[in-house]
Amino acid sequence: MNVSVGNHGTATHPGQIKPKQTIVTEGIDPTLDRPSAVTRFFMRIVAGAERLNLRYSKVGNPPVYDNATFPWVAEIEREWHLIRSELDRVLLRQSELPSFQEIASDVKTISKDNHWKTFFLTGYGVSSDRNIAQCPETWRIVQKIPGLKTAMFSIFEPGKHLAPHRGPYNGVLRLHVGLLVPEPRDQLAIRVDKQICHWSEGKALVFDDAYEHEAWNHTDKTRVVLFVDFVKPLRFPAKLVNWLLLNLAVFTPFIREGQDAHKEWEKKFYAQAEALRNHKA
Repeated sequence: MNVSVGNHGTATHPGQIKPKQTIVTEGIDPTLDRPSAVTRFFMRIVAGAERLNLRYSKVGNPPVYDNATFPWVAEIEREWHLIRSELDRVLLRQSELPSFQEIASDVKTISKDNHWKTFFLTGYGVSSDRNIAQCPETWRIVQKIPGLKTAMFSIFEPGKHLAPHRGPYNGVLRLHVGLLVPEPRDQLAIRVDKQICHWSEGKALVFDDAYEHEAWNHTDKTRVVLFVDFVKPLRFPAKLVNWLLLNLAVFTPFIREGQDAHKEWEKKFYAQAEALRNHKA
């Protein structure tokens, strides 16, 4: 059963079935086939932290949130056109942007083509100063988000369908702000648990990516959202445990590999831009 979600992320729930977060998504190959003893120990800690997060959440645990739950969302929406202006300049070199899995190796299990691209600003303590310099207004605006952990442009090219999956950890929530949303809207959506959500330009959608979700762009044009992860509001002791885990994330292989891959892309991307400027001069 599907649920349509309006521009402000509000939803109508059919029946009283409580949504449930699962640890893995059926049909998706695990990233770690034979995890080490240390990795298995860390995974048990994460599983325990996820149970704490569900129990001590200050904002409940719905798959999709009413935007009014987070007063700062309205401030982001009011300035969305400034973000869109900077995005338009980024998209002038769309073909040169990296595919998501090029800088996030764990994404390789759900996306293998080059039709999901990204322009990365920050993630778990790692930031791209050169990309931020291209989008100063976007950077200023996302600083309004309490507990900001990641910020980037998520670019779905025509025909992209992201397979059902769940995020790695429920200690963060996800914000999408529609920046470039082509028609027809019924060919463009994201499903979170049982709820079908449609993006709108200038409107926010807040959801918990620890629920199974999938997204698709069956139009013939590119869709772009501002993609943000922020810390889920929690009570003690979950708040403390969550803080510790999120601050340790920068030391994980996925984050470090992604940082190295992005540095290599960034070096090439800006070297080409510099060469073009010198040629024109």
